[in-house]
Amino acid sequence: MLSLQILNMDLNTFTLLLSGLILLILGGNFLLKSAVSISLKFNIPKILIGMTVVSFATSAPELIVSIKSALIGSPDLAISNVVGSNIANIGLVLGLTILLSPIKTTKDIYKVDWPIMMFASILFLIFLNDGMIKAYEGVILIFLLIGSIAFLIKYQKQTKEDIDLEVVSDESMSKSILFLILGGFFLYLGSEWFVSGAIDLANIFGVSERIIGITVVSIGTSIPELATSLVALFKKEKGVSLGNLIGSNIFNVFAVLGITSIVSPLILEDLNILNYDIYVMLFFAAIVFPLIFFPKKHILGRLEGLIILSCYFFYIINIFS
Repeated sequence: MLSLQILNMDLNTFTLLLSGLILLILGGNFLLKSAVSISLKFNIPKILIGMTVVSFATSAPELIVSIKSALIGSPDLAISNVVGSNIANIGLVLGLTILLSPIKTTKDIYKVDWPIMMFASILFLIFLNDGMIKAYEGVILIFLLIGSIAFLIKYQKQTKEDIDLEVVSDESMSKSILFLILGGFFLYLGSEWFVSGAIDLANIFGVSERIIGITVVSIGTSIPELATSLVALFKKEKGVSLGNLIGSNIFNVFAVLGITSIVSPLILEDLNILNYDIYVMLFFAAIVFPLIFFPKKHILGRLEGLIILSCYFFYIINIFS
């Protein structure tokens, strides 16, 4: 009878996780399409839309999950979600993408995008070094987010690069607003179910919220990035993959951590996040730079993909040991 109760609990938890994840993905997708469509109707430049609306929408699952976790008193889940997502974006998503098909990098990646990502990652470590991320530090992160967006927009205008947005503005305003509302509702409900399922899963298996956040939650919220990268790969738009992943990592620190810590200061409980996981995050951020140049300049190929994926799976196996 006891084993049957545990099985039922596992099924309920799995249902919560899966349903919540599906709603998060749908909500993020609805939010992205509607927000871009509305922005285009107001003739907002594509560069500005790409750097703000698109980036916020694709990071919406991480943001909503982290805020929800912080508000219900699970700061480790909120912090490990960001750390784990940044690790998964490079270790899992990029590793898998280039293992399937090599991608060519541009100079903008290592001259602009990568330095900003490394700066954000190091600042994350500095702010968390005292065991918490305070509200005023969250404000600093938001200002850095605004500054980074302004710099990137100015830089892209100078290089005369345009951003290709798949969403068009031929949908009616009422339809766009409806999808915007649906997107917000799905994100809210999805976060409720997904976070509840994650906490239940940690209790069932007797592991910490940190481990669930690093694995289940972070991989779940990184699925949109994985899907986007694989779609770009199959459409032969390989250049978009690395830029999107680096941009997502930057937004996870500046926007997700910034907004979450303003809503509710994040006090770290599991010191393994500070003493181990965040350094793994820094490792995956740093390893991108040398791999761009070695062994083949400006090409991230299958060998690099195998190296990155191997490091990621070694890390995941190690945190359970």
